[in-house]
Formats: sequence, structure tokens, C-alpha cells
Amino acid sequence: MSTLTIQGLRVEVAGKEVLKGFDLAMSSGEVHVIMGPNGSGKSTLAHALAGHPGYRVTAGSARIDGVELLELSPTERTRHGLFLALQHPMEVPGVRPVDLLAAAGAPREGLAELMAEEARRVELRPEVLERFVNVDLSGGERKRAEMVQLAVLRPKFAMLDEIDSGLDVDALGAVARRLQETTTEWGCGVLAITHFRRLLHELTATKIHVVTDGRVVATGGPEMAEILEKDGYEPFRIGL
Repeated sequence: MSTLTIQGLRVEVAGKEVLKGFDLAMSSGEVHVIMGPNGSGKSTLAHALAGHPGYRVTAGSARIDGVELLELSPTERTRHGLFLALQHPMEVPGVRPVDLLAAAGAPREGLAELMAEEARRVELRPEVLERFVNVDLSGGERKRAEMVQLAVLRPKFAMLDEIDSGLDVDALGAVARRLQETTTEWGCGVLAITHFRRLLHELTATKIHVVTDGRVVATGGPEMAEILEKDGYEPFRIGL
């Protein structure tokens, strides 16, 4: 079993502190969901853990199985089992998905066949994977393609920054079901950032964390999503 442990993480963006002592711990096969108002630090967490140069870590630690990620390059963090799916996946002209995945460590032998099978599982047309990464793809196709990448690489922990953003009902269902399956197929830990309860119709949360002002202020089970839908975030801002 693997563990992801974040302790006292403080992060600055453009000289402003956004994360102010963020704590979270999770294990293999768990689904942890982060919800909070705009500007609370949710996406900052994902980018900081992935090693984005525009996010300066000033304190704290983030470890996978005891290995300090913050001391590693983004590439090394990936090789230690961390995967990030962005809210807006970037186009990478000139690079095909098969080459991207091979560069990330996937074995070349049988890779194309595995990608085609994973595309089928998320209802993505296989020919899409012959194009350059995310070039001329719809929002739904990009998100499904990221699920193909995740399933091929089989990370220990997958961070998903608003994976449900811009998806129609069918695409959301396909993506969420595949995520749920990863938790049992190889024990992937899923850390999903979202604004909406609809993601949780297909993805079963182990814990839901409410984030305001750069830190976790409340943690609960799946029922937390109902509380947030009913009452919003204001009660948590005043310390309920």
C-alpha cells in the first residue's frame, strides 16, 4: 500500500500566499475530493505538487511513500507515482500520444494496443490517438484522452483538477467510471478537485475535504457534498 502525505504546505503565487498550511493524508485505492470556493487554493495545490515553476513552496512537505516530492523535478515526481490531469489540457503540436507515453516510461511493446483498449473503455474514438496531443480535440475528447494516459501509466496517485469541467453527461460518466475502476484495478489513489456534486454520482468519495483560505477547514464522508450543495461554503468560512 502506498501513501500520499501533505503536511503544512505553504505556497506563494506571484508573491501572494495562497496555501497557508495545507494538510492531507491518503492511501492507495482511496478517493479524496477537494471542494471549495474560487480562489481558495485548490488548483494551486495541484500545480505546486506537480512542480509548476510559477508556484513557490515556502514551507511544508509532500511525500509519496516517504519520498519528498518537493525536492524532485516534475519528471521525477511523475516517476515516483504522481499524475496530474489539468482542467484545461494543453495542445502539444508535433508530439503524438504514443511518444508522450513512451517518454513518460510506458514500455513501447504493445503500447498502441493498450492505448486503443483504454480508448474503448472511455468511449474515445481510437483514431483520436493518432493526432498530436490534444490538437483539434474537443474538451470531452481531451479529458477522455487524459484517462487513457492515466490508465497506461498506472500512477500511485492521480490528481484531477476539475476533470468534470466542460463535460457533458455521457463524457462525465465515462471518465468518472474509469477513475473508479482504477482504485481497484491497481489501487490508484484519486485526489479530485471539483466544484460540483455531479462528479460524485459515479465516483465514490472516501473523504471530502472543504478548503477555504488556503487550508482544509472540514473533512467528512460523501454526505459532505450534500451539505455543501444545501448550505454553500459560507458556514465554513466562519468556522462551522
